[in-house]
Amino acid sequence: MLARHAEPIAAVATAGGRGAVGIVRASGRDLAGLVRALCGRALQPRHATLLELRNAEGEVIDEGLALWFPAPHSYTGEDVLELQVHGGPAVLQMLLGRLLELGREQGLRVAGPGEFTERAFHNGKLDLAQAEAVADLIDATTGAAVLGAQRALAGEMSREVHALGQRLRELRALVEATLDFPEEDIEFVRAHAVGVRVGELVEALRALLARTRQGALLREGLHVVLAGQPNVGKSSLLNALAGAELAIVTEVPGTTRDRLRESIQIEGVPLHVIDTAGLRDTEDRVERIGVQRSWEAIAQADAVLFVHDLARVAQPSYRAEEARIAARLREHGVPEARVLHVWNKNDALAAPEAEAAARGLAAELGLGEAAVAGPRLSARHGQGLETLRQQLLQRCGWEAMPEGVFLARTRHVQALQACERHLEQAAAWLAQSSPALELLAEELRLGHVELMGITGEVSADELLGDIFSRFCIGK
Repeated sequence: MLARHAEPIAAVATAGGRGAVGIVRASGRDLAGLVRALCGRALQPRHATLLELRNAEGEVIDEGLALWFPAPHSYTGEDVLELQVHGGPAVLQMLLGRLLELGREQGLRVAGPGEFTERAFHNGKLDLAQAEAVADLIDATTGAAVLGAQRALAGEMSREVHALGQRLRELRALVEATLDFPEEDIEFVRAHAVGVRVGELVEALRALLARTRQGALLREGLHVVLAGQPNVGKSSLLNALAGAELAIVTEVPGTTRDRLRESIQIEGVPLHVIDTAGLRDTEDRVERIGVQRSWEAIAQADAVLFVHDLARVAQPSYRAEEARIAARLREHGVPEARVLHVWNKNDALAAPEAEAAARGLAAELGLGEAAVAGPRLSARHGQGLETLRQQLLQRCGWEAMPEGVFLARTRHVQALQACERHLEQAAAWLAQSSPALELLAEELRLGHVELMGITGEVSADELLGDIFSRFCIGK
């Protein structure tokens, strides 16, 4: 443990600004003396005590509640004092200053971002995945994200990771035991069906990976870009999805000249929707910059809504420009799997004509049946939006799971993918007529390291620093 982890810490635990209630907390080893000095008495553990909190001159700073949690029965696993007072910034800073003054000899200092939760991790109160879930719960922007963060905090993902880790640990022990008996190693491994057990582990890992991908999607959301020619209805579509008049909509081509971003949610999944300047060649310098930014946003998007105007499909100049945009999408390396073709202004044509127009343009652009099956809608009148929402979720890989989704992070997905690669390589070694058991054992070890890095049992100090530095101060 680093030396700074032995120092007592204190911080204001509530957000800046004024509020009805504010919280100041302190954590460290043997804070009973500090509690008596500040509160004027010893406090009954885990009971709220109403008292006056005074400055060095004996003047009352505020009257509030004090809660005392002796180690190890506290959030951090250390002694914790929590003060609940009126939420004025001056009150909170005066109380924090008084705490620091009284605890100077003990080395009491202001806590860094996430340091209370970091201590909970180091003291075994939370594993790393649960600690991350604390921050995710605070940052959650949808109800589904809140429930997912609670599942992660309760240890749903951690339990699955630990169960897989235990199976992998037993398999490693079996394989490594054979290395001491080289004359029997291959027969020993085959007799214990190591190949079958590796295959079972891979299948279980893939099931967890599928759930974890959903959790990462729920936490981080999707970046969706609206792309297409000017006046195809991109801004109207943004307004319809957001349920508000966010973007200016006119008949003048090139009205949108820069990216406009709005966050919405579909079935609890956050979507960060970006409206872009219409894609066309232009002599207007400002609009040209906007078009360039549009292509930059498209290249970085999780999904691209390529909006087509059914009312203009018959125009040769429109079709030529659509072909140019489709070619540029391929040049920018945007795979077709990330593009959802949206057929707007469906109300301008009768159903058979709209179908023929969509098929004709798709064929001219070299697109398949999936493009033709894209949602038909009228962004201005709100028709077809639910179909668009459902197809967008499907395109991005979202699947509602009956057992619920726990929130996860990209690093969890990457760790599981790395573990999967190592196990697949282990299976490949086993499939050889004369397996190299040293290489098999090493692949199993590397997979185990990746897997247990999720819960922090194997973690670099730099990773921990990066994770906890993103927490708010006081948590």
